[in-house]
Amino acid sequence: MNANDADPGRPFGRILTAMITPFTTSGALDVDGAGELATYLVDEAGNDGLVVSGTTGESPTTSDAEKDRLLRAVVEAVGDRATVVAGVGTSDTAHSVELARSAVAAGADGLLVVSPYYNKPPQSGLLQHVRMIADATPLPVMLYDIPGRTGVAFESDTLLRAAEHERIVGVKDAKGDLVAASYVMARSDLAFYCGEDMVNLPLVSVGAVGFVSVVAHLAGVRLREMLDAYEAGDVRGALRVHRSLLPVCTGLFRTQGAILVKAALTLQGRPAGPLRSPLPDATEEQISVLRDDLAAGGVKTD
Repeated sequence: MNANDADPGRPFGRILTAMITPFTTSGALDVDGAGELATYLVDEAGNDGLVVSGTTGESPTTSDAEKDRLLRAVVEAVGDRATVVAGVGTSDTAHSVELARSAVAAGADGLLVVSPYYNKPPQSGLLQHVRMIADATPLPVMLYDIPGRTGVAFESDTLLRAAEHERIVGVKDAKGDLVAASYVMARSDLAFYCGEDMVNLPLVSVGAVGFVSVVAHLAGVRLREMLDAYEAGDVRGALRVHRSLLPVCTGLFRTQGAILVKAALTLQGRPAGPLRSPLPDATEEQISVLRDDLAAGGVKTD
């Protein structure tokens, strides 16, 4: 689904998986596995969008060449059946611009731009950073606000100024501040996507249009049911789905999400593979607890 053909209020779709990056047992990029997983997520798991090379995709550990190969494999696998958003944000504006241009060449429908991490620019530098990336390509941009990881939040006024750029059209909100999100949504046309699975329904209740979800690896269909129910006015039905998924959310985030979602996918026999250092693979004890969490949330494993 080309982002340019999407609902203007939902420029990237409704349910997007923040997709893992499958690796082989030797630690190499598993291109075939990425295509297989992408096909499953779109054709069977209820997703109309995928985000590649984000946090859950272990993007700090993949090279530019690997990011390009991964993106091309996912685009080839899903064709026009889903929006493919490429993570291109780094701590270096020039490098991010290079990745953005490469994403265009690889067929991406949109760009995910996280705030620079470690160097912690002031808001003026952050605004300059995202504007320069947005200027570099014709693709729509989703800003990624996750200060718990980056150390730099997008302040509300910065988001409002960023929204003046014609290609900065969305926000993946993982800040967990419903007041700030409400403020920005009331004063701009930015499409908010919840990036923190525990608060998917609360953020929708104040105006979010969809999810960029880790849980959607395992329960995308149910997330779609929740969103459909809420938008149809069935708030109780939406709340039932939300509550039914809480054990899954808890289970996947007992430690870093990529670790346990890869373990869960492995339990289901889907492509995942090991993690790259410094992230360790899940322990047997963690996997045992995860099985119980998933069972409590109605997710089947092996």
